[in-house]
Amino acid sequence: MPRSDRSPLLLAGLLATAGVAHFAAPRPFDAIVPDALPGKPRTWTYASGAVELALAAGLALPRTRRTAALATAAFFVGVFPANAKMAADWRHRPTPQKAAAFGRLPLQVPLVLWARGVARNAQGRS
Repeated sequence: MPRSDRSPLLLAGLLATAGVAHFAAPRPFDAIVPDALPGKPRTWTYASGAVELALAAGLALPRTRRTAALATAAFFVGVFPANAKMAADWRHRPTPQKAAAFGRLPLQVPLVLWARGVARNAQGRS
């Protein structure tokens, strides 16, 4: 299987894993929901987990891949405030945890670019 064919499935796997984690162990996700969002953090945790599962399904299907990939790129941009909150909240933790929290911030860029690349490669393949 060529790399360009594996890439959407790997991205789908990443999103599916994260989506399942939101339901299996929601507490860490609740903690990074920005305070400015209305409602309960658990609602946002479950909603974002459901979105990740839906995006994973969309990426796995060639017919919906391009749209799902573009939505995935937007989703990665949209969750950046949660990662920023985590980094701010963890700034006084031990160095490995602090490094992981701050490392998530620049990681959003390659994730967005990956999703955009999947969308670009999916053009005209419906």
